[in-house]
Amino acid sequence: MSTSCKKSATCPSKSDACSDKNEKSCTSAQATIAQQDTSIKSALGKINKKILVMSGKGGVGKSTVATNLALGLANRGYKVGLMDVDLHGPDICRMLNLTGSLDGSKVIDGRVPPMVYSDNLKVISLEYMMQNRDEAIIWRGPLKMQAIRQFVGEIDWGELDYLVIDAPPGTGDEPLSVAQTIKDVNALIVTTPQNLALADVRKSINFCKQVNIKVLGIVENMSGLICPHCDEKVDLFKTGGGKQIALEFTLPFLGSVPLDPNVVLGGDEGRPYLASNADSQATKAFAEVVNNVEESLPVNKASLDTVGCGCAGGDCSPTNCDC
Repeated sequence: MSTSCKKSATCPSKSDACSDKNEKSCTSAQATIAQQDTSIKSALGKINKKILVMSGKGGVGKSTVATNLALGLANRGYKVGLMDVDLHGPDICRMLNLTGSLDGSKVIDGRVPPMVYSDNLKVISLEYMMQNRDEAIIWRGPLKMQAIRQFVGEIDWGELDYLVIDAPPGTGDEPLSVAQTIKDVNALIVTTPQNLALADVRKSINFCKQVNIKVLGIVENMSGLICPHCDEKVDLFKTGGGKQIALEFTLPFLGSVPLDPNVVLGGDEGRPYLASNADSQATKAFAEVVNNVEESLPVNKASLDTVGCGCAGGDCSPTNCDC
């Protein structure tokens, strides 16, 4: 776009100040956006429930909750996608020990195959696209929004029961882009119990109100520390703050998860602990969180049971069902 053109950056109408070349460029850009909008609409039409996991501040274990929620739902037989839109600090690949990178030869008709963690869990993260995962991502807002739109519309998600989206902390470009792209997304807000974290949660709740995102509920993470020696609970960061703010805003409280050293080890080793079968206070508490999410955002069981079969997710038909 030339500096003499006084129209907007998308060049929505003709202008004598715009050259023919610029007009063609604008038209091409509009066509690309329109095509991408169609792809996004088509992709979202195959995804039943969308959950944006967000937090008011960093360090509250949001990515841990997002990863284990996705895996917990997948372990219950749901088809789940996990989308990492924390573009500056993507951690999902490492937390799931996914080391592969995108093979361009497998991109068919512009559809990018996601990483596959299990039969029921597909994953996308910017690290999947990078040759050097330690390279810094230095992007402004427009590039971030474009990446998120591509994560939705150009990834071959297929039929999903749940799409879990891990956003960076705060109320900036990434959660805003998700809100603008996925109109029916639900927010799950993660906090720790102390007052400092709760002050930032209020901002996240007000953000959701302003952009018309329904708040699914509040999860209080690091709600006490489980001693590795005696298995007793110590209120390291206090407790009860998450329930308090849920009551304050009349929001569902989805549960409190204590801090367990095994959660840290599991994340570092790519073995998510909260979604494991370990018999601990932390895994039991998180199972309750998954129960509450499942009850709050139920998936049609008839659709769930036929996903991937000849019925293509519709009513089961003896004629064409091969499940």
